[in-house]
Amino acid sequence: MNKQSIDAKHAWLILYFILNLTLTLYNKALLINFKYPWTLTAIHTLCGSVGCYLLYGIGAFVPTKLTMNEQFIMLMFSFLYTINIAISNVSLNLVSVAFHQVVRAMTPVFTIILSVAFLHKTYSRKVYTSLLPVVLGVGFATFGEYDYSFLGLVLTLLGTVLAAIKTIVTNRVQVGRLKLDPMDLLLRMSPLAFVQCMVYAYMTGELAIVKTFSETHMTSSLAWSLFFNGVLAFALNIVSFTANKKTGPLTMTVAGNVKQVLSIILAVVIFDLNINYTNAFGIILTLVGGGWYG
Repeated sequence: MNKQSIDAKHAWLILYFILNLTLTLYNKALLINFKYPWTLTAIHTLCGSVGCYLLYGIGAFVPTKLTMNEQFIMLMFSFLYTINIAISNVSLNLVSVAFHQVVRAMTPVFTIILSVAFLHKTYSRKVYTSLLPVVLGVGFATFGEYDYSFLGLVLTLLGTVLAAIKTIVTNRVQVGRLKLDPMDLLLRMSPLAFVQCMVYAYMTGELAIVKTFSETHMTSSLAWSLFFNGVLAFALNIVSFTANKKTGPLTMTVAGNVKQVLSIILAVVIFDLNINYTNAFGIILTLVGGGWYG
């Protein structure tokens, strides 16, 4: 692997960190007043759909011709994307945030297990060793009241496995037989995910609540904030898919763990979040592990 290729990978990962952290904090700020996660996700997928169609219209990429079976794979992938969000949202209502984050920190471990079992991949001892501080570090960084039910535990574990599967599948459809361009993949997935999010928002009653909220509390500044949030999500999706294609699913899940503790650091500064020495130790441990892995 030449130096230019390595530099390109690092550049995409750095851009992924910047956009992911920005969107995480942006979402947190928006959800204080706009407490409708499914509608917000629908806005993200709608902006992704419109953005990809605009880029396609100006010739930024050429969609790959897919067979009916391959189109069915894309449909299943969109369901995986939506179900992953749904399971995460439902499990958060059944467990504490600290417990949820600790279990989700196991995503790199499930990624390795699934990659070895189904894709017959192999990893060096250094990779296995460097994952330990990354996973343990998130546990310390989010240490708090670990409150959970049995159903919450099962759903959180299921959501973690689905997150690992989604990351692996995202990589395979871009570097495997299909070799889809990141924008091509987003073009195929976003409209389907948008419809699924809207259906779920309708079934849970969120859509009716949003309608009432829009009639009574929507302001132009909030509308513009939601629009720019969607545009940022669109940019993040393209960068995330591209970084996944260039670095691989395991690197992306490790990056997700490192991003998580960086979010805590920024939350301390921006939202005046209080952390203890155990949390601080976990943050340092994860960052050291992430640097060691890289």
